[in-house]
Amino acid sequence: MAPRDLDALARAVKKRRIELGLGYKKAAKDAGIAPDTWKRIETAQPVRELSYAKVDPVLQWAPGSCTAVLAGRTPVPVTPMEGHPGVSISPVPPEALDSAKDTVQLAAIATTSGLTADEIRALSERVVADLKEKGLLRG
Repeated sequence: MAPRDLDALARAVKKRRIELGLGYKKAAKDAGIAPDTWKRIETAQPVRELSYAKVDPVLQWAPGSCTAVLAGRTPVPVTPMEGHPGVSISPVPPEALDSAKDTVQLAAIATTSGLTADEIRALSERVVADLKEKGLLRG
């Protein structure tokens, strides 16, 4: 089993809980775990894997973020999507926006004929802009 960084997780969980303005008892209740279990996490003591999974949504982190922190990576924050309860979006890195544009351009080339390079570029820019407007992409 790989080493687990319980100290890093404790710091990250406490910092995020405070950023969100949550007391540890409220956070534990929202997660469906005992307050003592939450305190164990924040004091760098191990808990069951299922408990870590329950902490992620309360902290508005993507699933698996607590486990990622234990493995030396960073949590992935998510934002609840307005008008769609239970649906969250993650920030999109700039290279993903470029990838989206490239994907649209390749799809346009593969499925249409006669479009100029400028028209294909404009199409990909428009698709990305529309996705941003709908809240499906941020960046």
